[in-house]
Amino acid sequence: MTTTADYTEKIPNNVNLHEDRRLQRALESWQPNFLNWWESMGPALPTQDVYLRTAVNVGRDGWAQFGHVPMPEYRWGIFLAERDPGRKVGFGEHKGEPVWDKVPGEYRAELQRLIVIQGDTEPASVEQQRNLGATAPSLYDLRNLFQVNVEEGRHLWAMVYLLHAYFGREGREEAEELLHRNSGSLDSPRILGAFNEETPDWLSFFMFTYFTDRDGKYQLGTLKESAFDPLSRTCQFMLKEEAHHMFVGATGVGRVVQRTVELMKENDTDDVRPFGGIDLATLQRYLNFHYSVSLDLFGAETSTNAANYYAAGLKGRFHEEDRADDHQLKSDYRSIATVEGGKISEREVLSLTALNATLRDDYVEDCAKGVDRWNRTLAEVSGELRLPHIGFHRAVGEFVGAHVSPDGRMVSAEEWESNRSTWLPTDGDQEFVESLMKPVRDPGKMAGWVAPPASGLHGKPVDFEYVKP
Repeated sequence: MTTTADYTEKIPNNVNLHEDRRLQRALESWQPNFLNWWESMGPALPTQDVYLRTAVNVGRDGWAQFGHVPMPEYRWGIFLAERDPGRKVGFGEHKGEPVWDKVPGEYRAELQRLIVIQGDTEPASVEQQRNLGATAPSLYDLRNLFQVNVEEGRHLWAMVYLLHAYFGREGREEAEELLHRNSGSLDSPRILGAFNEETPDWLSFFMFTYFTDRDGKYQLGTLKESAFDPLSRTCQFMLKEEAHHMFVGATGVGRVVQRTVELMKENDTDDVRPFGGIDLATLQRYLNFHYSVSLDLFGAETSTNAANYYAAGLKGRFHEEDRADDHQLKSDYRSIATVEGGKISEREVLSLTALNATLRDDYVEDCAKGVDRWNRTLAEVSGELRLPHIGFHRAVGEFVGAHVSPDGRMVSAEEWESNRSTWLPTDGDQEFVESLMKPVRDPGKMAGWVAPPASGLHGKPVDFEYVKP
């Protein structure tokens, strides 16, 4: 494998695809199906050129080039990070052994399932965001949307390569199914619930890329630790691309907050809706929804499957090497929040079975950092956004069926329902936000509900023509 991407191939890659003609033919036969999916389920807004980055090198120093590219001509490829020839398994029963270049037979089904679930999320987000281009608040934002979309498409390619290369006929069949399922479909929905929710507006998009793509960061981070080296190296490179997606969310919400503060100060009121802004109460309700739905993606707090994946060396913890323990967790315990006797309490469980809770804790801490940044802006008007309690609005895990308020109180079902419109977006909220979604196509101009970014991308000015309609 080389670190440099080969763009002379029909499928750009750095895995020497030409040396395996059978695999190359199989992927080339899948490629038209992918392009048909992109045409029918990818971005609906036609464009001429978009200022996109393209991977050219997976090495540590400089990996992408930037330039205007017609969207239909974007070159999706297969890129794995550099191999570490001395890498050892860092956790579980195989700790200290050399990592695997092939799939061990005893773990074949589990590895395939992990790859399929990860692969299923990638095209799902493209489908959810298909129509957002028509209401982009600026060319800068439109370009960011398209960059996220093409990279999610490339992440699909990353998982499809692993399925084709290492899982035979079953892997090829699963790769086909990744294109047959569709976000929100009644007959064939995406596997995880959050990826069947609508993303109808740009506030939802910014929240999605902050909260849900951040879940992707942590899931990819656990797979990067895998003893199956091709999966580890694939995820290592995917994380480079994922960072921009979270940047879009963090700065996007931050710019909405900035504009709301400006309108509050200009008009001396909290009610900025008449002035074309999004009020803090609405921002909080959108945050509550997207955060709680994203928490469900981590699964139940205790999980035998997660314990088995860890013991087998298939899926580690985020930054496994930084953990100060034996990396096997056979006798470690931790507490998790639960509901007992109508009250929120804690119980002790084996750390090995609580890996989902541990990963979620890391995620919650990370999410709080962004909220703190937004609150520094809101300090100008004595406003505040808060992450709701982890038990609020949960459909998975210890709090399923529990009625927990955003501030962590157990309440009656009647009180919860009476406050639903205070805590979660209403139809009226969605109608108002959608009423603001008017496209802005002039370079450097912004919709009135969002502040301009602090700077442009890749050294370009904010008023650069990022997209040529």
